[in-house]
Amino acid sequence: MTPQTSPRSRTARLALLMAVPALALTTACGGTQSSDDGVASVSNAPSTDRNNDGSGSPGSAAQGKSAFYDAQMKYVQCMRKNVDKDFPDPKLSGYLDWTKINELQQKPGNEEIAKGGKGGVCTGEMLKASREEPRRDVQKEYESMLAHAKCMRAHGVSKFTNPQLQDGNVIPGGDPKPASPEISDDSPAYKQAREACKDKLLDGLDGMQ
Repeated sequence: MTPQTSPRSRTARLALLMAVPALALTTACGGTQSSDDGVASVSNAPSTDRNNDGSGSPGSAAQGKSAFYDAQMKYVQCMRKNVDKDFPDPKLSGYLDWTKINELQQKPGNEEIAKGGKGGVCTGEMLKASREEPRRDVQKEYESMLAHAKCMRAHGVSKFTNPQLQDGNVIPGGDPKPASPEISDDSPAYKQAREACKDKLLDGLDGMQ
């Protein structure tokens, strides 16, 4: 879902991801091991589609991305009505545009925009959309986030942590203490690193770390 994301929005989405299994980046098996440079890597984690037909949530391929996009649009419409009229359309893939959402979060009253608005007014629509999200190759998702974390450190954000495989889930990396941020996403160095590394993340993962 899907975050260019501040520590506050990362914390909100990570909490939602942990609370709702449908949002978790699950993997059937696997673990981590340290490579020579001390960076975690996948060990014995098979490259698997989380649905036999490689489409989205359980069901036929026809359900796929169109159902996801439609569900996201209902969430977007709720957010426009109840939170901010400028809440952006989802991308054609159905994933949210976190670059634009995080810009909106800077406006007074939008502090909880990553949690479905104040009081979770649109959280129900958010969760419905998450259940339509196409299931993808977990190995590739992990490797994408790992490459992104390495890139962020290489561009000066030294505290940016790796994603982790834990209890069958991929836990996104980022700020080592999101509840008490150690990384300033407002710093020029951080913004430059985000721009330089944005292409490392697969579509839909830009809102995860």
